[in-house]
This record gives sequence, C-alpha cells and structure tokens, in this order.
Amino acid sequence: MLTSLAYIFLVGLSMAAICQKIKLPRIIGMLFSGILLGPFVLELLDPSILNISAELRKMALVIILIKAGLSLDLGELKKVGRPAFLLAFVPACFELGGYVLLAPSLLGLSRTEAAVMGAVLAAVSPAVVVPRMVQLMEERYGTDKSIPQMILAGASMDDVFVIVLFATFLSMAQGSGANMLDFLNIPTSILLGIALGGASGWFLAWFFETSYARQHRIRNSTKVIILLGVSFVLLAVEQWTEKIVAISGLIAIVSMAMVVGAKSVPQVAERLREKYGKLWIAAEVILFVLVGAAVDIRYTMAAGPAAVVMIAAGLAFRAIGVSVCLLGTQLSLKERLYCIIAYLPKATVQAAIGSVPLSAGLPCGRMILSVAVLSILITAPLGAIGMDQSYRNLLTKQDG
Repeated sequence: MLTSLAYIFLVGLSMAAICQKIKLPRIIGMLFSGILLGPFVLELLDPSILNISAELRKMALVIILIKAGLSLDLGELKKVGRPAFLLAFVPACFELGGYVLLAPSLLGLSRTEAAVMGAVLAAVSPAVVVPRMVQLMEERYGTDKSIPQMILAGASMDDVFVIVLFATFLSMAQGSGANMLDFLNIPTSILLGIALGGASGWFLAWFFETSYARQHRIRNSTKVIILLGVSFVLLAVEQWTEKIVAISGLIAIVSMAMVVGAKSVPQVAERLREKYGKLWIAAEVILFVLVGAAVDIRYTMAAGPAAVVMIAAGLAFRAIGVSVCLLGTQLSLKERLYCIIAYLPKATVQAAIGSVPLSAGLPCGRMILSVAVLSILITAPLGAIGMDQSYRNLLTKQDG
C-alpha cells in the first residue's frame, strides 16, 4: 500500500505539474495518472488501496468541503437564496429529461433505462467545482454578486437530489416500482443535513471559545483535527440513520464549517482556512488519481459516437436548466455563461455509481457504465479548462 501511495503522490504531482506547465488544469494530469496506474492499464496500484478507494476519495472531498464552508459567508449566501436553491435540482432535471427523450432513439434503451442513465449522468462533480469556487472567493472574482457562493451551494445539494433519483429509477428498472415517499427524502435530507451541521458547528464554535479552550490553549492544528473527526461522524450519522430518515452528511459538513467560520474570531477562521488549504494539496492528488483509477477505459470504446452525441445533448439540456435558474437575477450574459460552464464537469458521482446498474444485472448496465466513463473523460477536463481559462474574462473582480 505504501508503494501505491508513493505512485499516487509522485506520478500524480508530476503529471499535474506538466499539465500546469502547458496551461492545462492540474486535474487532467491527476485523472490520467490514475487511469495509467489503475487496474485497467498498468495495474501498479495495490488492490488493498483500491478496496478503500471510495473512503479515501470521500475523505479528500470532506477536506475541501470544510474549507469551502469556512469560506462561505452566510449573509452573502442569503442574497442568492432562490437561484442557489434552483441550481440544486433544475439543471439535473433538464439533463435527465434530455436522456429520457433522446437516449431511446440514440442508444436503443427503454424509457426507464434512459431514466437510470440520466440519473447517473445528471450529477455535477463537487470535487471539480468546489475547489474552483473556493479559489474564486479567495481571489474575489464574482463575489460582488455572490456567484461562487451560489454555484458552490447548488453543486453541493445537486448530488443529494440526483442520487435519490438514481435509487428510485434503479428500483423501477428492476421491477420494484417507484415509491413516492422516496422523493420526500430529497428535501428531508437537505434540511436535516443543514440542521445537524449547524448544531454541530455552533457547539464546536462555543467549545473553541470557552475558558477551557483558552486555559488549555487548543491549537489551531488541533481544531483542524477536531473538525475532521466531527465531519467523519456526520458522514457516519448519514449511514446510521439511512433506514429511518435521510440526512445528507456532505451538506451537514458544509453547514458545520459555515457556522464555525461565522462564530469564530476572524483570525482563527482565517488560520483554519489556511491549514485546510495546505491539507487540500495532498487530498486533491488522492481524490483525482483515485477517481482516474476507477475509470475503466475499455468501456469507452464500447460507447461509440452515439454516446458522445448523447452526452453533448445532455449538456445542452443542462445549460438550458442553468439559464432557467438564473432568470430574474442581476447577472450579466458573461456571468450566466460562466455559471453554465461551472455546471458541466462530471467525475465523482459517475465514478461511484456508474457500475451499479451493471452490478444489479440490468441489460443496459454495460452501456450506462460506458457512457458514464466517457462523460468523465470528456466533461471533467472540459469543465476544468473552461472554468480556469474563462473566469478572469467572464467575472468581475471585487475591489477591496
């Protein structure tokens, strides 16, 4: 396992540096490092690390979500409440609808199978989007209209919505039918996640500021570890309660970090953000290299040109959905275009659930996995390049 970790860090960082040198996003180098090192090409990664790949990816995602939450200003987020709320589900619904309409004729699927495919493909990747929104907030691009905050909040909730839809449509495809109560899990999961995270954040902020903390001088580095530990507990709560009530652990983590950042002394909050920024350097490599390792490129050949057309059509439907969410806002055409670009990339959710229909024995499973793999290879670089290369031209830098 140690040798595999050495490959992940050294090859991942080297490929990222090469991509950065030729003006490409670092994520591309990390993804292709994972593909090369993974079990479907060079097979250099130990099976033991691949067995815990999902947990390692989730840990890395937790780190950037905490940093994002610490960077979010609740007051600014309230300004963009409606579009942020709509971005959590409207673009995904439009893209899923595009698959239901077009996949039967393009890929030969039934309507139900097309809905399963659409649910796999409709999720935006927070792993690609969130770090770039944090960067925009730090550089103050688009913050005058709270654009990065809006996209960050919407992208964080988007996955919860899509995964619930996926479970429902998968059940329908297996002949179990749809339980309408499952759809109630979407708002329940989001609201309970916000409440649980907010309560946890309030308690932690109080604890950090108590006389006990001042007397024993709890270091900021220790606070970083405590925040990580509580975040892992919040993810565990999601699993413990899944048969009783739905709670989104990821949203709880963002909510907790927001409250800690808002309630803490400004200097402490800034130090915590800096420390999580340093942690993200290692976590980013682990996240994207292991996402790449989960990509079986053998399935890309099976997808064919029709799959590329379907992915492009799905992105067009998604772009329309994003545009609908932004109706009535004060955003300019350039700023709206940036929001559309930010909602293109797919990676983590597709890598996590793309193979589930195949494992479940659905006849369409191989086709769904093929299109999911192809979507990662197309949209993750496309979205990353688009965001990195366009934000200075499409967004306004806030003074101060």
